[in-house]
Amino acid sequence: MNNLNQRPHSRTTNLTLTAVVAALYAAITMMVAPIGFGPVQLRLSEGLNHLAAWNKRYILALSLGVLIANLFSPMGWIDWVFGTLDTVIMTSLTYVLTRKVASALMKIIISTISVLTVGMAVLAAEFTFAFAIKATGSFAPDHAGTIWENWLSYYIMLVPGELASLVVGGVVIYALSKFVNLAK
Repeated sequence: MNNLNQRPHSRTTNLTLTAVVAALYAAITMMVAPIGFGPVQLRLSEGLNHLAAWNKRYILALSLGVLIANLFSPMGWIDWVFGTLDTVIMTSLTYVLTRKVASALMKIIISTISVLTVGMAVLAAEFTFAFAIKATGSFAPDHAGTIWENWLSYYIMLVPGELASLVVGGVVIYALSKFVNLAK
């Protein structure tokens, strides 16, 4: 009988944590909205991506947070679809790569590499696609060239802001992991 009493609490806790992280991601993004969108961005909420290294619930939470924040993106549906899909991919990869890693620091390092490589590659492709089809709200690369040159240009523009966000988030998540069991 005791398991029956704990099961609804567990579902409630998962749902609550998912909602809180999604709302936190969206709120932080909106606080820095002018610089939270576009190829040169500082989206501090991206530092929350490290949470996926502790529990798969954060894949959904972060993806929902991105979707909510991207509802205000100047690129509209392209950012809703591809930005959210990018988050699903990179946070899932982070979760898979860190499932058996015990060290909080290693989890953050792996998460950072996952986001900076796969995550920013997909986001650069999104911007390249949006610019190529002349989508509303798309941003021109720093030069007009081939698709590969445009993609590389976007990638290079995205990485510094993302790295800054991941470092700040990494410090916060690392400190939090010392006091809170993020895996539960």
